[in-house]
Amino acid sequence: MKKLITLVLALTLALSLAACGKTEDAKTVTVGATPAPHAAILEVAKEIMAEKGYTLKIVEYNDYVQPNNSVEDGSLDANYFQHITYMNNFNEENGTSLVNAAGIHYEPFGLYAGKTASLEALADGAKIAVPNDATNEARALLLLEQEGLITLKEGVGISATKSDIAENPHNYEIVELEAQLLTTTLQDVDMAVINGNYAIDAGLKVADALAVEAADGTAAEAYVNVIAVKAGNENNEGIQALVEALKSDKVKTYIEETYAGAVVPLF
Repeated sequence: MKKLITLVLALTLALSLAACGKTEDAKTVTVGATPAPHAAILEVAKEIMAEKGYTLKIVEYNDYVQPNNSVEDGSLDANYFQHITYMNNFNEENGTSLVNAAGIHYEPFGLYAGKTASLEALADGAKIAVPNDATNEARALLLLEQEGLITLKEGVGISATKSDIAENPHNYEIVELEAQLLTTTLQDVDMAVINGNYAIDAGLKVADALAVEAADGTAAEAYVNVIAVKAGNENNEGIQALVEALKSDKVKTYIEETYAGAVVPLF
């Protein structure tokens, strides 16, 4: 009888621990992010989620491919590093099924000085570096067009590539580089159009940029940074808790006070 009671108690304890484990797992949300500003913003949201009983696990990445593949294969619940146009393009090129759970912020692209200190001093044939991934290159070219440095073919918009440059009267050399290399090679080119997160990482301030995307243009809509999840998971309780935390007044105040216009909350 004692052995039977002991066995029953052991099974009860094992089932109880298993149930606890499942509950604990259900209350953990794992999110991939690039370090700045995304991971830093998530740290603020982490405190808010903890108050609601959730554990936010932040996994940092330094590229734009792995965090999407990890959401697709289920090793991440979500990621927060990319704008919606990049996500849509990634889906088309890779057959993934990522969807937007919420738009959080916008990071204005800036044109930063390298070997040449001003637009007025830019010489014929100067080298201007831009990101080499499709969506961000188009965005960079649109900024160069905004500043009158080049003219793009009519109607190409956010699909523009180097081959869509219709006029380049000063024969600027457009140098295509991986986005994360733009800050480290800035001293080797005359100027570079740099993604907001990498500019922040490198200590570049949007106030020091020679040119910035117009806030009333299409950029804020086309390049809103989103919480990306696998299709079907966007209404999960943990994801909704994450979205609510990121759209809180506390996070909004943190963004505005920390990034001085380099990150613009869209809520």
